[in-house]
Amino acid sequence: MRAILTTVGQDKTGIIAGVSTFLAERGINILDLSQTIMKGYFTMMMVVDVDDEADFSALSSDLTDLGKKMGVEINIRNEKMYAAMHELSGGLD
Repeated sequence: MRAILTTVGQDKTGIIAGVSTFLAERGINILDLSQTIMKGYFTMMMVVDVDDEADFSALSSDLTDLGKKMGVEINIRNEKMYAAMHELSGGLD
């Protein structure tokens, strides 16, 4: 399944390395990535491929814990949720 992973927090060395290492250790592939620094705050959005058999709730919890250790906020959501939200909003195009 595809998922959207976001990371936000005060910029510091090692954020990308920490998140990407966590994902690699769990066999989660990064499909796309965008990151920027805005006024000292690091923001990153990734599209990742998570095994359909993975415990998504545990993965989300582990990423939240990783974020706390790193001093950033990390969230992951199933890509289908964003697609459904887009349909409900009428696309806003």
